Formats: sequence, C-alpha cells, structure tokens
Amino acid sequence: MDTSKKPELSVIVVISSDTTKSRADTVLLEVCLKALSDQAGPPATEIIVPYHAAVDGIEGLRKAFPDVVFVQAFELSSFTGKGGSREHHDELRSVGLAVARGDVIGLLEDQAIPDEHWCARAVEIQNSEFSVVGGAVENGVDSILNWAVYFCDFSRYQNPLPCGESGFASDSNSAYKMSALQSVRHLWADSFHETLVNSALMERGERIALRPDLVAYQNRRGLSLGSAVRERLVWGRSYAATRCLLLGSKRFAYALLTPILPMLMAFRLTVNVAKRRRGIRKCLEAFPVILLLLSAWALGELMGYLTAETD
Repeated sequence: MDTSKKPELSVIVVISSDTTKSRADTVLLEVCLKALSDQAGPPATEIIVPYHAAVDGIEGLRKAFPDVVFVQAFELSSFTGKGGSREHHDELRSVGLAVARGDVIGLLEDQAIPDEHWCARAVEIQNSEFSVVGGAVENGVDSILNWAVYFCDFSRYQNPLPCGESGFASDSNSAYKMSALQSVRHLWADSFHETLVNSALMERGERIALRPDLVAYQNRRGLSLGSAVRERLVWGRSYAATRCLLLGSKRFAYALLTPILPMLMAFRLTVNVAKRRRGIRKCLEAFPVILLLLSAWALGELMGYLTAETD
C-alpha cells in the first residue's frame, strides 16, 4: 500500500465493538488493519484510526502497522468512560474525517474484514456519477449467535445486493467523495450521523448507490449472548433518544407502539432474507435468538422514548 504520496483514498476505521465495555481492545481492529494492509492493487491509501483514551493495545498496533494514522480524540462530548454508550462512535468518525486527505473517504468499523479488492473498488467512485457508494456486508463467523446478530444488523446489505441507485448506505461499509462531504461539513463536523448526512446530500442533488462487489465481512468473533442483548438495549435506546429531538411529546405515542416492534422488525428481516434467496436456513435456525435480540432493541426504544436520554 503506497503511503509515500497524497492519498486517493482515506479509510477511517472506527472502534465500534466497545458498546458494552468500559474499555475497548484492539483484537478485532488488528484483523481489520491486516486486511487493509494486504489489499490487491490498492490506490495510494491512508488508513486512519480515531480512538479514545480507554482503548488497550494501541501502542502495539502502532508498531505493527507503522503506516496507519492513529488519532487520539481527547474531547468526546458523548463518551461516558463506561459501558452502555455508542454515540461516541459518531464523534470518532468526525475526528477521522477532520484529518483525512484523500479525495475518497472509506468508512469501516473494527469488526469488519474488507475484501481484498475493497480499496481498489472504493476509489472507483471518483469516476462515477454517484457521491456515495454503499457496499455489501456478509457474515464472517458461522455460529447461531453471529448469524442472529448479522441478520439483525445487515439483512438488507446481504448479497446479492441490488446494484444501482439507492436511498441509503451503511456507515459500516461505504465510500464518499470528499468534495460531496465538504459541501455538508457543518452537519458532521462534530458528529457523523449517516442518515442525516446522506439525506442532506440527496437534497443537494447528490446520488447514492449500492455496489455488491464492495464487500466487508462482519467479524464478531468472541461475542457472547449477554453482550449481544446489552448492545441491542443500548442501540435501541440511543435510536429512540435521537428521534425524541424531533418527536417532542409524540414520543409517548411511539412508546406505546414498541410492543409490536419485535414482530414487525422480524417480518422485515425475513422478507429481506427471502428476497436474497440466501441464508434462509441459517435465518430459521437463528430465529429464536433473533426474536430475543429484537425484543431487547424494542425495550431499549421504550426506555429511550420515555426518558429521552441515551443512558
């Protein structure tokens, strides 16, 4: 990977596996960085890892990956220093974006393993009519729990991913033209929310596409059922608390609807899997765990609507 000149591509890797932990580790990050370092025919690329003070193992990775830019974030308004928070992940993306030099910005998480052609394909956005390209996400760990988590997270990004224009793309696996991001810099300068940024870009006439060959594999190796359930609680509560900013007193009406969420989300998830005609047996095997995780999410949403707080 050529780091001797101005990069065409800046890849920002956020440590998102710390949602339920008071301290983060770099076990999954190391695997992700190894995959990025071993890319086939990559463009000039810089890899940026923004991190907070409660991450163990950074110094070891600095030595193992001397070309990676590690950026410590000293001021994160949403970082609590304890488990049960995810809002700081959005702030960390902004920290990474602030130092990125590439014409194309790639977004990944530590719990993703990019395909060996990921960098080469991400940078192709420069010569397309699209300003954002979202990729496919596949499951990388064959266990019932990992399949359940995968389907809850990424069923609509499973291959065969519909190729072409889209109204959405995941910040877990996507690429942006830096010029487009700069046009809405005020929206992500402090915290990068993909739905807000993508909506603003589309309002400006920018276009989003999905690309099935821009592949990352979800690598949640070592995940326990307890951690997975706690994650859903945190994410559901965070999602609802964010929506409360727009809902006002209507949040209580939404709270009343949360009991139907598990079945509604399970139905949507099942439809996504059926459309792909892949992973149907894995989905059926994992379905009891899927319902448990979706129920935890719904409970988190209920808490978020009632308190309008993320923790």
